[in-house]
Amino acid sequence: MAAPAQTMRAWLYTSASGGLEHALKLSEAALPPLAKDQIRVQVHSTSINPIDYKLPEMGVLARAMIPVPAAPGLDFAGTVARVGGDVEAADTFRVGEKVYGRIDPAQHGTLGEYVTAKTEWLARLPEAVSLDEASCVGTAGITAYQAIVPNVKAGDKVFINGGSGGTGTFGIQVAKSVGCHVTASCSGKNVDLCKSLGADEVIDYTQANVSETLKAKGQVFKLVVDNVGAPADLYKAADHYLLPEGKFVQIGGGMSLSDMKTMTSRMAIPSFLGGGKRSYQFMLLKTKNDDLVQFGKLMSEGKVKAVIDEKFAYEDAPKAFAKLKTGRSKGNLVIKVSQ
Repeated sequence: MAAPAQTMRAWLYTSASGGLEHALKLSEAALPPLAKDQIRVQVHSTSINPIDYKLPEMGVLARAMIPVPAAPGLDFAGTVARVGGDVEAADTFRVGEKVYGRIDPAQHGTLGEYVTAKTEWLARLPEAVSLDEASCVGTAGITAYQAIVPNVKAGDKVFINGGSGGTGTFGIQVAKSVGCHVTASCSGKNVDLCKSLGADEVIDYTQANVSETLKAKGQVFKLVVDNVGAPADLYKAADHYLLPEGKFVQIGGGMSLSDMKTMTSRMAIPSFLGGGKRSYQFMLLKTKNDDLVQFGKLMSEGKVKAVIDEKFAYEDAPKAFAKLKTGRSKGNLVIKVSQ
């Protein structure tokens, strides 16, 4: 009997200062080590998100967090290849089962053919959900779920700023699944997409001032989910369109100095100094098995679907990042890692 392989293919970078899409090299790498409380998964599909290139491109700070050479990628769907001793003893996951989930940022990311994950970071794949669809859930899906579900009830009004991206497309559907009225923003070319996902109203930001349009509605919204970080006055304007008990949840945003200034002012400037009066939260995702399972149920019941803009062959991973960085993708971009 042949010994199991100890290496795999992986897209690796050592420095992403010129842009991750130019720095990635398809290489042979050692399999990620397997701890007793972990599972090794053969990755079939991965969905990439802005954090996957923003983190490596942070330079010295990134290298302090993640040793290089490293493979980017957090989300995955695949097959259990091996389980650690503690997992085997607990009989929670077995070799051959199909699973999906998300890892924390690490040296061995999901653009390697194998990844290791704690049991809390994954769930079994529902029969009605494909591997490609499930690979989109870990970051975009669970972020939308955790931003919305704990903060609303049926009948509440929700505004989703940036409804056509990965988190936005999931967010519209999650909010509708719990009975909310949803207003979303997007460019004109994506209005029909947002409506098809359930948005009751759509604001075309290329034709209307988003903040002023919302202010004109009065204090009616229970929750704002900001996937964009713009316009800069969106949070301050929330004094006029969010209910007093409402919440403003920030998810996305750029990395420029202007973007950082906007985010810092939202978090740090109190209302008596000219800041916003409404509750503000910067979203920090925590991957939980329970949330992955619940999201899988929503998908298997047909209440939520993954919007996939394009699927890329493994060899074309740099092209996927180049497209992601344009900011024009509708929903998610999937890379087929292995068959």
